[in-house]
Amino acid sequence: MNDKQEMPKSYSHSTVESRIYEWWENSGFFGANPNESKAPFCIVMPPPNITGQLHMGHALDNTLQDVIIRYKRMSGFETLWLPGTDHASIATEVKIVEEMAGEGLTKEQIGREAFLERAWNWRNTYGTRIVAQLRKLGSSCDWSRERFTMDEGCSKAVNQVFVSLYEKGLIYRGNRIVNWCTDCQTAISDAEVEFEEQESNLWHVRYDAPDKSYSIICATTRPETILGDTGIAVNPNDDRYKHLVGKTVLVPVINREIPIVADEYVEIEFGTGAVKITPSHDPNDFEVGIRTGLPQLCVFTPDGFVNEQGGKYKGISIKECRKVFVKDLEAAGALVKIEPYKHNVGTCYRCGTTIEPLVSKQWFIDIKPLAKRAIEAVESGEIRFVPERYAKTYFNWMNNIRDWCISRQLWWGHRIPAWHCEDCGEITVSATTPSKCKHCGSERIKQDPDVLDTWFSSGMWPFSTLGWPENTADLRCFYPTNTLVTGYDIIFFWIARMIMFGYYVMGEKPFDTVYVHGIVRDELGRKMSKSLGNGIDPLEVIEKYGADALRFSLITGNSAGNDMRFYDEKVNAASNFCNKVYNATRFVLMNLGDEKIEEIDLNKLDIADKWILHRLNEVIRDVTNHLDSYDLNLAAERIYDFIWSEFCDWYIEMAKPRLYGENAEGKATAKSVLVYVLDKSFKLLHPFMPFITEELYQHLPNSEETIMRSEFPKARAEFDFPNEANAFNAIMDLVRSIRNVRKETNCPPAKRISIDLVYFDKKDEEYLKQASAYFTKLAGAENVWLFADKSQIPENAVSAISSIAEAFIPMGELVDAEKETERVSKELEKIQAEINRFESKLNNPGFVSKAPKAVVDEERAKLQSAKNIESKLLERLEQLKKL
Repeated sequence: MNDKQEMPKSYSHSTVESRIYEWWENSGFFGANPNESKAPFCIVMPPPNITGQLHMGHALDNTLQDVIIRYKRMSGFETLWLPGTDHASIATEVKIVEEMAGEGLTKEQIGREAFLERAWNWRNTYGTRIVAQLRKLGSSCDWSRERFTMDEGCSKAVNQVFVSLYEKGLIYRGNRIVNWCTDCQTAISDAEVEFEEQESNLWHVRYDAPDKSYSIICATTRPETILGDTGIAVNPNDDRYKHLVGKTVLVPVINREIPIVADEYVEIEFGTGAVKITPSHDPNDFEVGIRTGLPQLCVFTPDGFVNEQGGKYKGISIKECRKVFVKDLEAAGALVKIEPYKHNVGTCYRCGTTIEPLVSKQWFIDIKPLAKRAIEAVESGEIRFVPERYAKTYFNWMNNIRDWCISRQLWWGHRIPAWHCEDCGEITVSATTPSKCKHCGSERIKQDPDVLDTWFSSGMWPFSTLGWPENTADLRCFYPTNTLVTGYDIIFFWIARMIMFGYYVMGEKPFDTVYVHGIVRDELGRKMSKSLGNGIDPLEVIEKYGADALRFSLITGNSAGNDMRFYDEKVNAASNFCNKVYNATRFVLMNLGDEKIEEIDLNKLDIADKWILHRLNEVIRDVTNHLDSYDLNLAAERIYDFIWSEFCDWYIEMAKPRLYGENAEGKATAKSVLVYVLDKSFKLLHPFMPFITEELYQHLPNSEETIMRSEFPKARAEFDFPNEANAFNAIMDLVRSIRNVRKETNCPPAKRISIDLVYFDKKDEEYLKQASAYFTKLAGAENVWLFADKSQIPENAVSAISSIAEAFIPMGELVDAEKETERVSKELEKIQAEINRFESKLNNPGFVSKAPKAVVDEERAKLQSAKNIESKLLERLEQLKKL
């Protein structure tokens, strides 16, 4: 690109960002090639759903990844950021069903093949939308390698892993209790259940003996499930019930006879010590039922109604059944009491519907054998979490993991590669479509109608995207990948499964670091949601402020793992920083002239040059350390402070006298240092603000083809000047002190003053001599004199002090004594009038006795403040009299 034409007066992100991104992509700068001479570094993008539009969570997640990738690319790694999208079974199917409902159609009416044709058309129309939006953010992915969880290669990997797990006995099909969503009408895994606290009741219900000779009371939060009760359980060691074990009671209202069984699951001290057992509608009851031989009785339909097993309640919704059945319990005299009760209720992560545990024939993975190695990997440090505390979240899930239900009653997704024989009833599992049953040879086989849980395919993302099961060059070079960036909300959904599958399939970790970030909340700290209407569209923010400003605002002021609040003011501040960098660069370039910019000559540097070069070295080291330790926010803030405060506000101002002066050597040195610092600053800032840094870098003399493939800055030992830097920091403190004195004495900004400097150490004399011009420029000095002691300092001088010297300014030079006396006297009159008013009020017994204590105390505080000001004004008048 290397565009050296004159820069416009102001920066326009809207014209720059789209032009630069197109150039980057067309030039192939994002591409990666397996290269034995360079160390590989790979990030696989958490694939956004094809239903999605860019939201602030995506913006944060992808900004973090892009910062890391750009840093590693500039640090000499062969860097691959592999993008892709997820088919998102439930979410996508819901969208398509909704779209069809608008046409008066259902899935069943059009059939599976026609539905899938619609789904693929929907994916091709809308599924690439978010990919285009990620480009707007500046994501430097290798788009030539973009993957989709249902593309041919990923699908092949899914089938092969399924077959492998099945053949090892780790995948099985059976009737087990599952989490059932009656709205999505599919099973979902434990990880997909979200719990929310709800106000409800605890219903205490009496179960009588057939002959009324005894009874047992049980409490339940779900009285409608009494329809499916097949037993009452008590603890075998509970003396209250030992004599009843083996006897029966009647289910109230229904009058079905059920046995009383003993099981240690029941806690003797909890409630009445007796628990109703509904094996088909509660996971714990299911296990008790298996141990005690109780039958399973399913009374609910998949769409949330009572089935034929519910007798007279058949056909009403589960919610309505609760109301009706409780009334019937009360009428039958079986309802002992109702207590208010607050408890956690499982809901579907996708639609929010209350989960109904149901016994259903599903496909499961016996996951504990896979979990063992995955737990060891994090315990040993082979895989680490950043921040470390999120390893606890991982362990809590993995140490309590249960068999994973992987089948979903949907049509969109990876169809389970299993075929049922209509003749012998056996199942043929195959990675490719079989022509006949492998058990009896019958050709009358039908593929299982269910699809796999989305997270099954996502769990293979680190290796399936690199070409597995083929032994590709990408797989050999980039697996294991390096850093995985994700939100804390999907540690068990996705991270755990990738680690388990990585070790199972590849025999090694899928990545070495999991960088965990929080969620982006609104400015009040609330989660962004459609229901609250507080969502913020990143594309609108980008249109207003630019991608660089949005990216920088998301990185700064927020450490790994923590939630952050989004403030428009923060993006505006980042935009102002862009303008500051742009204007500073434009100023420097306008003053370079046509002469060649020479390499920095150490022998020609003055103290300000040495200070800025030393500070730049320190910043390079700090930023590199912060990036290597994943403290991205600290790295960004360090660069910001250096560029804004030290380079723009100080060094450029100190360079101006030489740039405008006649000394050719001094001018050339200042130009060399300015260009060098700009070059390194752009490169430090580039991972965070890629667009503006590329645009400005292209205007620098001797710039390379693109900043994104230039070398990340390294500190140069010859530019370490600790003594000069310390001295100059003290000189800057002295300048600040002199500025404060001028402000406190109301010295007009344009007034030039004499400054006498008394140095504390002979070695600092030379530093102060070199800096004398900077006192003229930055402290408004007309003359600067150096002294070894105070013997020649006038008595009425005002002083300012730092660790290197004490500055003395004759009071007469700071102020016009007559005018200042007049001004201070007027201020004194005003404040004394205020004091009289406060004292009059506080001397009034009526006010002091009747006004609230807080009001009286406030008036007293005001009086004291006014007296303090009076004292300072009187002191000031005394000083002025001496002049």
